[in-house]
Amino acid sequence: MDDRRTPFEGAPAGPAPGTDDERTYLCIDLKTFYASVECADRGLDPFTTNLVVADPARGESTICLAVTPAMKALGVRNRCRVFDIPPGIRYIKARPRMRHYMEVSAQIYGIYLEYVSPQDIHPYSIDECFIDATPYLRLYGLDARAFAERLRAAVFDRTRISATAGIGPNLFLAKVALDIDAKHADDGIGMLDEESFRRTIWPHRPITDIWGIGPGIAARLQKYGVHDLMGVAALDASILYREFGVNAEYLIDHAFGREPTTIADIQAYAPASSSYVNGQVLPEGYAFEDARTILKEMVDASALELVDRHEVCGHISLSVGYEWEREGANGSGTTGGGRAGDVFVGEHGTRRLGRGRGGGHGGGSRKLPFRTNSYHKLMAAFDGLWDETVDRARRVRRLSIGLGNLMPEEFATVDLFTDVEAEERERDLQKAVLAVKGKFGKNALLRGTSLTEKATGRERNEQVGGHHA
Repeated sequence: MDDRRTPFEGAPAGPAPGTDDERTYLCIDLKTFYASVECADRGLDPFTTNLVVADPARGESTICLAVTPAMKALGVRNRCRVFDIPPGIRYIKARPRMRHYMEVSAQIYGIYLEYVSPQDIHPYSIDECFIDATPYLRLYGLDARAFAERLRAAVFDRTRISATAGIGPNLFLAKVALDIDAKHADDGIGMLDEESFRRTIWPHRPITDIWGIGPGIAARLQKYGVHDLMGVAALDASILYREFGVNAEYLIDHAFGREPTTIADIQAYAPASSSYVNGQVLPEGYAFEDARTILKEMVDASALELVDRHEVCGHISLSVGYEWEREGANGSGTTGGGRAGDVFVGEHGTRRLGRGRGGGHGGGSRKLPFRTNSYHKLMAAFDGLWDETVDRARRVRRLSIGLGNLMPEEFATVDLFTDVEAEERERDLQKAVLAVKGKFGKNALLRGTSLTEKATGRERNEQVGGHHA
């Protein structure tokens, strides 16, 4: 048997929270995952094949969900739009297959489980995970780099998908080693300790390459002449607390390469309250009443989700993003100060900073005087919030709703004015709808709203994460 595929049997788990012994963490990323899956299925090498994952049906303005390393070598950025690709480049356009990507990700997670216990793995995204490797280095008689290479080789042998890895004594350093060091390493593995972190990462620019520091934080740090982690470490802590509040603690810890959270802490975490969020980007700018149609579909789907989970909510929130007016936008590509119209260019595409003319947001939140999962009660509450907080004169491009303060269904509010029989009939109807959808598909039974011209529910029911399944 190939020793790289020795199944994990009874390996010791990581330590309980609070132990002081030094840890070794891996952060493993599947390189350009969606594009690599498409290449692997075609028997192609992503390092020599020009391929982008984008939906041809959405036109030239659609976002490329992934591009191969070969495309990146030609200067094409990940998460760009199709029209950003230079016209002289010939490439394959692969339609997204989100369900397939999830299946491949689960297969790779299963490979990791042959080497480590599930309590020592934290899946960070569909293509990235953290592993506490500490007990397995002793078990397999390997150093951290050799263990990372064993996992990478096992994944490649069975899926033909390449991975990179970062190694560090805590989760933060492992992630930074992956993001900054691994991409420049010949073997695809980066490693950081306290000394190498200060030597190589402290002066690294742009600071937005650092995990957890986006263009907004970078712009606020720039006001104080800070452009890298060395500057954060040298800045008076009182300035950071004044600017960022309690979040300054994260910046200060990370500036010195510290991260006290362990995988055991993450897995033991239980939130004090729970919520459910449903959102989407609309295919075009929607007028006020047309966007309300989408709101109705989303409230219906969210109410059914609550019934399916046997929960009720006591708080609602609404967030609306208005269509951006492109006229007068400044495509300078700079990050300084976050002026209206500025564009931040990063590893995962571009985004506009500031509000300026057009764009902007509407919406708000409201505590309900009851706890419910009734569609009619929730829709009435969202209708009121919509009329009060959304600008009728502007076109809506992004829409999300949230249901908060979730509790078990037995805590639903019942008072002297509650029509208990009517609510029971509605809940029975919702359960019947769920049963039909579960057996015959989400589009087997729809409200009339979803059959109107501007509705998106039928299409979204056939998607995963807003993309083709």
